[in-house]
Amino acid sequence: MVVEDDKNLGILLKSFLAARNFSSVLCYDVDTAKGLFENEFFDMIITDIMLPGVNGYEFVKFVRSVDNEIPVVFLSGKSLQTDVIYGFELGADDYVTKPFNMEELMLRVEAIVKRAGIGKKSQNSFKIGTYFLDTKKHCLLREGKEYKLTTKELDLLHLLCENMGQVVARPVALKIVWNEDNYFSARNMDVYVGRLRNILCDDPNVNIENVHGVGYRLTDRC
Repeated sequence: MVVEDDKNLGILLKSFLAARNFSSVLCYDVDTAKGLFENEFFDMIITDIMLPGVNGYEFVKFVRSVDNEIPVVFLSGKSLQTDVIYGFELGADDYVTKPFNMEELMLRVEAIVKRAGIGKKSQNSFKIGTYFLDTKKHCLLREGKEYKLTTKELDLLHLLCENMGQVVARPVALKIVWNEDNYFSARNMDVYVGRLRNILCDDPNVNIENVHGVGYRLTDRC
């Protein structure tokens, strides 16, 4: 997430991040950023401090009240030592003063990614069309709506997400999720697949396909 009210700088940041294979969402104010943060998943936040309405300091206080681990980078024209120290006291991972060199910022971002092991966190959250699966919270999120999942629903959907676009054989799914492969477990799995389809039906691009005689495949046409 990039929070920057200077639209030209925000677009430039987004372009540089894309060039380094980072997908990003650009917000121009804290209210928008808060709404997205509460309903979507982000690996890092880059935020200005001097923003319209609520400032970046207050936004990071909010973020830290929810998540103590997500890396945060401040971008700011506030270069006084007291400002920088305060930023780090709030839990920032880095503080970059404006004007800054874009290449240097990208190197700092990449260093944080490596240090935080962000690539390894993907197993805990998945984007499925317009849905976001949070395996830690046992829920799916979509446009502010939360769908709580049972343990079996979560395990089955997690397995399908890990193999997105590929067929998961029925015996494999039964062994992993139900620890047994028999007629009753197979019928039970069919019921759970039906439940997941009902939850995912609001996004026509997402589907759990039944590959006859083989297994199931989760597809996302987005």
